[in-house]
Amino acid sequence: MTTDSPLLLGREGAVATIRFNRPGALNAIDVPMAIAFLAAARELAADRTVRAVLLSGAGKGFMAGGDLAVLRADPIQGASDLIGPLHEALTVLATMDAPMVAQVHGVAAGAGLSLMLQADFVLAAEGTRFNLAYVNVGASCDVGASWALPRLVGLRRALEIAMLGDALDAAAAERMGLINRVVPAAELESEAMAFAQRLAAGPTVALGNLRRLMRSSFDRELGAQLDAESAAFRNCAATDDFKIGIDAFFARKPAAFTGR
Repeated sequence: MTTDSPLLLGREGAVATIRFNRPGALNAIDVPMAIAFLAAARELAADRTVRAVLLSGAGKGFMAGGDLAVLRADPIQGASDLIGPLHEALTVLATMDAPMVAQVHGVAAGAGLSLMLQADFVLAAEGTRFNLAYVNVGASCDVGASWALPRLVGLRRALEIAMLGDALDAAAAERMGLINRVVPAAELESEAMAFAQRLAAGPTVALGNLRRLMRSSFDRELGAQLDAESAAFRNCAATDDFKIGIDAFFARKPAAFTGR
């Protein structure tokens, strides 16, 4: 991908970086960006050396949402062309063991906020504004917002955020649990990469099992969740990292996990 591509895919060691790259449009998602995002998701899911994924946006904001010019030109077909690859990309990323971190600044609105909500961890710069915004253009949500938002903030708060369409500042987003932490804008990039690198140094299979167990826990009865935990633990016990972790415990030294 060139610097003119709508999405930039890179690597920092075991951390894969996805940067949305339409800064002149506040990274509003158009069809080429949606297709590029799906291609990137498929590429990362096929790469066992990826142990964390870091999402970010170029320019003055993380993402302003879907490109309304696409939807204005042909509402029905435009919605299909945007939503199809975006939803498929998120489904692919959800299958990965590698946890996903979002590095957010400026604005996260509409599909940008929905996409941010799908990350396992979110670090936001001071001054960032958040707005689900769909209702302001007469639409319901997409990109998984209706799945993630109630899980993060509870049903009543989720309905308030979705139905009123009001903006939130970073402090409010942190209090509600929409994001993990607020950092000074000048430190966002380094803090987010350090966070992702820490995850990438962890036991990747165990982290993958944890993210799937947590995400599926709302949909299972206790007995079924206990069965899923048992299966996941046995899966971890068969890994090299489990042996490394146990040996490191008895040797009283930090474990150097390999991701296998």
